[in-house]
Amino acid sequence: MEVPSSSINDSSGPETITTWDSFNALILLDEIEAFYNVKFTLDEIDDFRTVADIKKHLRNHGVKA
Repeated sequence: MEVPSSSINDSSGPETITTWDSFNALILLDEIEAFYNVKFTLDEIDDFRTVADIKKHLRNHGVKA
């Protein structure tokens, strides 16, 4: 999404990152699943609104995020 990591925090999401659209969200999801070797359920994916939500679901999969 070409966003400096220094500008990302737990409340970052589509409301604060202009390039966070549905297509880029799917790419992000795929990259996260591949990097952490996890597979999110559709319910989890539907709950991804912010970085904090992603971290929460990673923790549910045993990832320290």
